[in-house]
Amino acid sequence: MRPDPMRDIAPADWTAFKRLREVALERFCERVLADVTRIASDAAKSKHERYLAIYRLIDERDAQINPIFDTLRRSTAIQQIVSFRLNDLLTAEELRQFSPELVSRVEDILEIYRRPL
Repeated sequence: MRPDPMRDIAPADWTAFKRLREVALERFCERVLADVTRIASDAAKSKHERYLAIYRLIDERDAQINPIFDTLRRSTAIQQIVSFRLNDLLTAEELRQFSPELVSRVEDILEIYRRPL
């Protein structure tokens, strides 16, 4: 069976993807931990209120992280790269580390997502 050119990515792009996926994951986790720190240090709230706020935050972030990071497949890499960009987890400069063809595909998809309804 031949690879689907609309979904699969080149081996060099796959290598870059795996590396940049880790960068995006670290950024996501850094944001969550910063939010946890901010909530935990809010002395205006009781410890129980802070605990509940952190619990809700983690629950919300778990729902966000799953569709972005859970699947590590070549067939879903483009979708994940688009998600990284939509969630500001990958910079435009980092996107340029992929092949021009892949960058163009990602930018075309992003343009569709960002069009006003």
